[in-house]
Amino acid sequence: MKKRLVVLTGAGISAESGLKTFRDSDGLWEGYDVYAVASPDGWRKDPALVLDFYNVRRKDVGSAQPNAAHIGLAKLEEHFEVRIITQNIDDLHERAGSTNVMHLHGEIFKMRSVHDEDEQNIMDIKGDISIGDVGPDGGQLRPHIVWFGEEVSMIAPAQREVRMADIFVVVGTSLNVYPAAGLLNYAPVHAHKFIIDKKIPPVDGYYNNLHQIESPATTGVEELTRVLLEKYLAD
Repeated sequence: MKKRLVVLTGAGISAESGLKTFRDSDGLWEGYDVYAVASPDGWRKDPALVLDFYNVRRKDVGSAQPNAAHIGLAKLEEHFEVRIITQNIDDLHERAGSTNVMHLHGEIFKMRSVHDEDEQNIMDIKGDISIGDVGPDGGQLRPHIVWFGEEVSMIAPAQREVRMADIFVVVGTSLNVYPAAGLLNYAPVHAHKFIIDKKIPPVDGYYNNLHQIESPATTGVEELTRVLLEKYLAD
């Protein structure tokens, strides 16, 4: 039986595909105050600005390509039962070939009415969303993104996934954004744990079965693959 490998990914894995994050520039995201474009208050104040911001992000993601880290995690499905939990709103894991991806913070290529969060009514979007574009219920369409201050509805399913992990891996996240950062607390004591980042975040209290790989995601996933195959395919 394949071991269950659960991977939490953050902005660091997509940064190597050219997608920037606001944390790289003191709270500014492509020159915007992040709370002006990624919060309910920002939406109320200037929805057109928010839509324009995400329309550009959608184009950026569409132009980006999966990198070796995305592809490496997808290839691990050959040997492990892989579950990806990502904080990223891009689709690079899916395009790299990962078949089980959970998006904690929404998806840039999906939209919904401001009045309706029902999963059945979430729609695909590849182009732009404009003021005046409405859903079936007449509500203005908005990106299907979890903004600061909004509930992370996928956190409970993510916690369940982590609880069942034989191996738990964190790639490219500062472990500063909650509740996602708290997922490390749900990994079983016996699980083999890995943290991959070019600057390892504080992990006090997690030294049991913890393997630190201080490296960018692309080379870090390559090392992860080598370690996992040596350990688990030999067992």
